[in-house]
Parts: sequence; C-alpha cells; structure tokens
Amino acid sequence: MENDRYSRQTILPEITEEGQKKLSAAHILCIGAGGLGCPALLYLAAAGVGHLGIVDFDTVEESNLQRQILFSTDQTGQNKAAAARDKLIALNPDIEVTAYTEELTEGNAENIFSGYDIIIDGTDNFAAKFLINDTAIKCGKPLIYGSISGFEGQVSVFNLHGGPCYRCLYPAPPQSYVPNCAEAGVIGAVAGLVGTQQALQAIQVAVADKSFAPLTGKLWMIDAHDMQTQCLTLPKNPFCSVCCQPKDKIVLEYSSPVCGLISEVTPEQARENRQAVFIDVRETHEWQAGHIAEAQHIPLSLLSQNNIPDLPRDCDLVLYCRSGKRSVTAARILLADGYMNVYSMAGGYEAWKHLENHS
Repeated sequence: MENDRYSRQTILPEITEEGQKKLSAAHILCIGAGGLGCPALLYLAAAGVGHLGIVDFDTVEESNLQRQILFSTDQTGQNKAAAARDKLIALNPDIEVTAYTEELTEGNAENIFSGYDIIIDGTDNFAAKFLINDTAIKCGKPLIYGSISGFEGQVSVFNLHGGPCYRCLYPAPPQSYVPNCAEAGVIGAVAGLVGTQQALQAIQVAVADKSFAPLTGKLWMIDAHDMQTQCLTLPKNPFCSVCCQPKDKIVLEYSSPVCGLISEVTPEQARENRQAVFIDVRETHEWQAGHIAEAQHIPLSLLSQNNIPDLPRDCDLVLYCRSGKRSVTAARILLADGYMNVYSMAGGYEAWKHLENHS
C-alpha cells in the first residue's frame, strides 16, 4: 500500500526509495495553518512526511475558506491546528500529526522547535517571523520562509549549511505599518503558489539530493499580475545581529500582534468622555447602515494603505468597528504613525447600540 501511495515520486531519481525513507523519518513543524500553511501541510502529508507539527491558536472563520484549503465549512469555529490535524490524518493515516493549539511565544518556542528537523514559517506578521527565525537559529534548524502580499510572493530557505537568515534580508521590522493579508487582501491561489513552493523546499531539504537543491542563499519571487518570477542571490550578512553570534547569546523576544499594548474602553466609558473623537473604521456599507452621531468615518481599508488623514492629537481617539476586532488593528496603525491617546472600543458598534437601547 505504501509503495502504491508514493510510487509517483519514488520513481524520480532525485527521490527514490531512499529519499522516501528520509521523508518518512522527517519531523517538520509548520507555524501557522493559514493561507501558506494549509497548502504546505497538504503536500507534505501527501508526500509521506513521517511527523508533522502545527502551531496555531486561531480558530477557523468563514473568511478563511477562500484560501485556507485544509478547512471546510463545518469546521468553522474550531481551532485551526486541531482542525488541520484531523484533515491531514484523514488524507494520510500513516503519518503522525501533532497540533499545538497555542500561540508561539519566546517562552515555548525552543521547546516546540526541539522536536523537529525543519521549520516552515506560515505566518503573516513581522513579530512572529523574527521570533521564528531567531528560534530556528538558536536551535540549529533550517527555516523555510514564505511571504505574500496581494499578488506577490517570496520564498527562501534560511539557516541551512551556513547560509543567510531572515534577518540578513530584513534586519529589523519596518518603521511604518504593513498590513497583513486579512487587511490588504489576497488571492487564494497566490497563497497556494507560495505555500506549495514551501512544501517543495522542505522536501528538498529532507531528501538532500545534490541535484535537487533548495533555495538557500536565494530569494524566489513571483508577481502573479504577469506571472513573472525572479530568483535573486541573497548573501549572508557578516554583521547579522543573530546568525553571526553564538547561539547561547541569542535572546528571544516577541510582542504578540494579537494582544499588543492597545488600550480598550467600554461603550460606557467612551460615552462619558465628552472630549473624545469617535472614528468608525468599518467599510462604507456598514457606516451607511448606522453609526455613532458625530463620528468620523475612516475605513480600515484606507488606513491599511498608510493613507492616514490629519487627526487631532490633543484629545482621545476612540476607534470602533462592528465588534471590536478591526478597531484594534486600526489603533495599531495610528500608534505606529505617532498618535498617542488611541483607544479601541470593546464590543464595537454592536455594544454601543445595546447600550443606547437600554439607557
């Protein structure tokens, strides 16, 4: 049965039965079961990677299904790592899959990484990417990097055979706010292209055939507008702050993009603040259906493009959306632009309406 399952790849001279044994013995960890992680995990499971690990604390939402192809509608509300594990085991019951239903932090990263040979970065924010890179170097693990923005994607293999790391490409986070896929938009198939390439790179690293070389020291780029691809040489930075220092000197740091230092106010507190400026960050159709009187309308889609209007800096800015999630993202954008007294209204417009209706 095993020969039948993998026969189409073992006949390749770059794989063979020997390469299949290496895949069966491989332990590969994927951070994030999102647009990149889903296709990567599917192909690795199908290829017979012996042990897959998945780290994701988020839950499946309907808006994920456009690109996160591991999930189905009936899994909405389930933890992504657990839901992905169930689908992968159904695809290939001969492999082992471990789900870590927690956020990757500086406190648990080393312990989780220690049980795996190869790390795949399927995240969409800089804080996580730097933590993943630094932990991979500290633990001596090769890292399969992937990133998408709109129609563009990038893939590379870091920390392999003395090659460069992620910080050789991006030494530090950008100073301006960079929107993630949920905010800037993405074509699902573009995520599929990049995630599939990440799976291929992981297979190349695991099999280690000389004629089947991974993208170490190279940055593969694709622009799906015209399907042009480039493969750039990526040198190691001899002064890199992480990969050029002893492993025991690497200090892991992480600031969660989910629970960052964003101050929240309740609708009651917001209503009592007579000097506050209310900013509705919902989209136009939501604004037109109803909004807080005197509020300004600045959609998150506009803010995410760093198109920030001039706002007062001498009073509190209270941001709200429908339920309180998008306003946290909008608050981060304004804080990154230098605004100080920025607050997200807990519960959003729904909570405000409930308060008004019961006052």
